[in-house]
Amino acid sequence: MSELNKTPLYDLHVELGGKMVPFAGYDMPVQYPLGVKKEHLHTRDHAGLFDVSHMGQVILTGENAAAALEKLVPVDIIDLPAGKQRYAVFTNENGGIMDDLMVTNYGDHLYVVVNAACKEQDIAHMRANLGEGVELEVLDDRALVALQGPEAAQALSRICPAVNDMVFMDSRHIAIDGVDCFVSRSGYTGEDGYEISIPASETERLCRLFLEQPEVEFIGLGARDSLRLESGLCLYGHDLTQETTPIEGSLIWAISKNRRADGERAGGFPGAEKIFDQIANKNYTRKRVGLLAKGKAPIREGAELVNADGVKIGEVTSGSFGPTVGVPVAMGYVATEYATLETEVYALVRGKQMPMVVSKAPFIEQRYYRG
Repeated sequence: MSELNKTPLYDLHVELGGKMVPFAGYDMPVQYPLGVKKEHLHTRDHAGLFDVSHMGQVILTGENAAAALEKLVPVDIIDLPAGKQRYAVFTNENGGIMDDLMVTNYGDHLYVVVNAACKEQDIAHMRANLGEGVELEVLDDRALVALQGPEAAQALSRICPAVNDMVFMDSRHIAIDGVDCFVSRSGYTGEDGYEISIPASETERLCRLFLEQPEVEFIGLGARDSLRLESGLCLYGHDLTQETTPIEGSLIWAISKNRRADGERAGGFPGAEKIFDQIANKNYTRKRVGLLAKGKAPIREGAELVNADGVKIGEVTSGSFGPTVGVPVAMGYVATEYATLETEVYALVRGKQMPMVVSKAPFIEQRYYRG
C-alpha cells in the first residue's frame, strides 16, 4: 500500500483522540471520543468543525475561463455573479456524471472544489478541455474546513464579524484573525454554516481558535456521512457515478434553464443530447429516491431492493440510521414505476425482506441561511 496523505490538521486530530482511517488516499478522522451519534446531534444542535482538506481546490484564470468551464458542465457559469457559488457536475459523452463540484466566481478568477477521490481525474479533464488562454492552478498549499450547524455563524462571527453579512452560497475573500481565507456560506450537512479555505501553515492555529468557541466540536467522517444522508445530499461514487445521468440522479435542478434544449445557450456540454432526450421523452428506466425503513435495522449500501413478489427493482446506494429523524434512512435507485412517493418496496437483508417506503429527501428540514 502506498503511504497515506495527511492533511495539515493530522496532528491535531491525533491529539484530540480522532480515530484515523484511510479515506480517498488520506489518513482521516472517522470519529472522536464523543462518538458518531453525539457528533451528529451536536452539529444539528450547535456547531461542528470538519476537516475536508482532502478535497481538491483549483483556481481558473483567463478571460475565457467561465465560457470554457461552461462547456464541461450543464450549469450557467458565464452569468454566475461575482461573490456567488454554484453546484455543478462534470458529464461524460454518455451523459454520465464524472464528479460533482462547487464553482465560485471571485471576479478575476474562478475557484473550483472537487471531490477527493476524483481530483486527479478532474484536474486532468480540465487541463485537457479548457483550451488555450485558461490557466489552471492547483492549490496544494491550502487546507479546507467546514463549520456547520445552527450556531456556526454565532461562533465564527465572534472571531470574524464580516461573515454575519453573508447568505447561502455567498463567497468572499475574508481575513480571519489576520489570515487571508476564502469563505463560502455553504456546506454538506443541510445546516447553516461555512466552508473555509485556509493557507496550510495557518490552519491548525485557526482551527484551535474555532474549537475554543463553546459551540464548536470536531466532527469526523462518520457523522459527516449521516448528516449529508439525512439532508438528501449525494456522495459521489455511491449515489452518483459515471453510469448515472443527472436525470436518473434526480438532479434536473442542476441543469440551468438556459442550458436546456430550449435555452438561449442550450447544450454545449458532454452528453447533452442523451440528457435532453431523457428530459423530453422520459427515456430512462430508473431514478434516485429517498427511502425510509419501517423497522429499526439500518439498510446499508448494496442491499437489493425488490417488490412484493421478490423481483429486483433497484439497489440501495447509501444507508444509515438517521440520529435526527430517529429511523433508518437511505437513498437508492428504483425502476421508475416504483419511484412515486409512498410506494412500498423491500430491502433484502440476510435473505429477509425489510419494508421501506419511497420518501422525500431531504429527510430533515434544510436550514440554509438565505437572509
